[in-house]
Amino acid sequence: MTIKRNGSAVWSGGIKDGKGAISTGSGVLKDTQYGFNTRFEDGPGTNPEELIGAAHAGCFTMALSGKLEQAGLKAQELRTTATVSLDKVDGGFSITAVHLDLVAKIPGASQETFDKVAKDAKENCPVSKVLNATITLDARLES
Repeated sequence: MTIKRNGSAVWSGGIKDGKGAISTGSGVLKDTQYGFNTRFEDGPGTNPEELIGAAHAGCFTMALSGKLEQAGLKAQELRTTATVSLDKVDGGFSITAVHLDLVAKIPGASQETFDKVAKDAKENCPVSKVLNATITLDARLES
């Protein structure tokens, strides 16, 4: 079974003076503003790294919930912040790291079990694996 989700972006103009809008297939984001100032400065709107962070935090936290359940535990609360690092590397920019910061309330959990399932969720949630994904491209130039 393959589940497919989509997001889209529209951009007009140059890298610094241009403007873009990001949307999701679900409609949760619809024409949400992004641009140079939202990515490299503190302008209003979103940016790809922030969206990756939200996706990673959500994926990891949900995976952790499932791993805890497999271990016979149920979280009272799991709060995760994913900090995505965008660094200038070799004349361009790269996402060099993601740091997951988790605060958990899990009745009955031992530190050993908690550490084990958190590590497993970090390594195996689909978004953690995304940097090793096959990336394909269909590109069409319209006139």
